[in-house]
Amino acid sequence: MSAPGWDSASNIVCVRLDALGDVLMCTPAMRALRQACPGRRLTLLTSHSGAAAVPFIDELDAVIAYQAPWMKSSAAHAPSSCAACAEALAAQRFDGAVIFTSYSQSAPPAAMLCYLAGIPLRLAHCRENPYQLLTDRVADPEPGATVRHEVRRQLDLVGAIGCRGGDGPLSFRVRERDADAMRGRLDADGIDGRRRWILLHPGASAPSRRYPADKWSAAIRALAARGAGPLVLSGSGDEMALVEQIRAGCAVPVHSLAGQIDLGKLGAAIGLASVMVSNNTGPANIAAALGTPLVDLYALTNRQHTRWQVEHRLLFHDVACRFCYKSVCPQGHHDCLAKVDRDDVADAVCSLLESPVQQARQAR
Repeated sequence: MSAPGWDSASNIVCVRLDALGDVLMCTPAMRALRQACPGRRLTLLTSHSGAAAVPFIDELDAVIAYQAPWMKSSAAHAPSSCAACAEALAAQRFDGAVIFTSYSQSAPPAAMLCYLAGIPLRLAHCRENPYQLLTDRVADPEPGATVRHEVRRQLDLVGAIGCRGGDGPLSFRVRERDADAMRGRLDADGIDGRRRWILLHPGASAPSRRYPADKWSAAIRALAARGAGPLVLSGSGDEMALVEQIRAGCAVPVHSLAGQIDLGKLGAAIGLASVMVSNNTGPANIAAALGTPLVDLYALTNRQHTRWQVEHRLLFHDVACRFCYKSVCPQGHHDCLAKVDRDDVADAVCSLLESPVQQARQAR
């Protein structure tokens, strides 16, 4: 049973103003919101990066893209844009707003936006007393008393208003046309998508989360020496130079999809791959959603974004400066990733290739 008012809220806006991976980690909570009220409609208010995920998330009906000025990724823009966003929200006549945040973020700016939009129910984690800005405040124990997985944090938030049952994988639906196109692309490159092959994703928005390019090249050489299967690099158009730098340092055959496929086809590639190797970035969450075994090169910038409900190997080098939450290594050495050995990467990939989960996937 939902909390008073929420049980009849049929038109809800979910606020998550971060990037694609953050949106995906909210999908189990969104599923719980939908299941609690038959016919409930969910709209996502998010960044342009987060909006790209919406066509692949079945729990969502619509999206509003907004670069909020209180988010670090947003460029400076006129204060009138906030008023315009509030007007756009008001026009949708939402019954409630669920504001998803990481523990390092503050909910009141988004709560104020929803308050100005006249949304009658407003839910969020909040350390300070928001008074009228929130109708449903959930005390935030993080990071002082505990640190939860990001997915669990969001499930606990909607659980506070009686919306439970969303436990399960992240959501990302691969469209059949994207899967067909990706199979065709692999065939054109001489790769049999029904046999084992490895997808490697070396990019990440934050430099502190990127395994060094020379280490990627060394890991690829180690995988090739072990006969792990065809190796394919992926990345956005902005990451093409990085991918080519890695390929140049490999001295072994490695294919590239960088800058050549959109998000739908990247999701299809991740779903078809036997194993994915990735930094801690959005595509790693797509792998979790699709059940693709994952080697996660996990920079110790934070501790709440490990993979959710997917077989994986978490690789990092422990450092005294762990959990710095910085986008650029403040110590300058990047040891939490730079000291991960290439053979550790190859060992992790090979162990996943032989795992029971992998055997079950190949038998399908």
